[in-house]
Amino acid sequence: MSLSCIIVDDEPNAVNLLEILIRQNTQWQLLGKCYDALEALSFLKENKPDFVFLDINMPQLTGMELAGLLSKDTKIVFTTAYSEYAAESYSFETIDYLLKPITLKRFLAAMQKIESYFSSRDFNDKPTQDAGQAYFFVKSGKELRKILLEDIQYFEGEKEYVRLVSTTGQMLIYRRLKDIDEQLASPFVRVHNSYIVNTKQLNKIQDNHIFIADKRIPISEKFKDRFMSVIQQRIF
Repeated sequence: MSLSCIIVDDEPNAVNLLEILIRQNTQWQLLGKCYDALEALSFLKENKPDFVFLDINMPQLTGMELAGLLSKDTKIVFTTAYSEYAAESYSFETIDYLLKPITLKRFLAAMQKIESYFSSRDFNDKPTQDAGQAYFFVKSGKELRKILLEDIQYFEGEKEYVRLVSTTGQMLIYRRLKDIDEQLASPFVRVHNSYIVNTKQLNKIQDNHIFIADKRIPISEKFKDRFMSVIQQRIF
């Protein structure tokens, strides 16, 4: 995925490592490397990267102080050796929080999270059909039933088949949940090995569970980051 970014960090070794990880594992464009917050502020006046790798402990201005000065459109991936700032970091437009030293495994996980975040944004920013016109047909016995996407609440995997639950009823589809997930895009998001939900049908999110009508659906760790990257865009 083609994205642009900059690195803001006062440690040359940390900058070099992150640059290597980016160049060897992504298609991202590294627009610049800034070694303090003031340099970064000046750079960002003339350049608009998709996101910023931002260290926290820096002289003059800390990463947290710099984050407070940035436009709300500026997305941030914090990089730091200290875990105690993690909760505070999410008061900004934060995609991820990387602890140093950054390993290849952790960087690849962050890469997936970052690209998932921007993929969901790209879809939501595109003009779409009126939701009432978006539909597909599902085979049910000897007939094909027309299902409106806006009516679907969730899909639930049940061994050899999938249960489609909508505001108008339920039906069984003899497909794998994985195949359905590959065909659907936002507002549908997989949240568990057994569930894909329509985010437009959510009532609330509480204690790692989603509530749709009277159904309580768990959010698994495997899919949590992907789901929250979509929900984060709707949090005020």
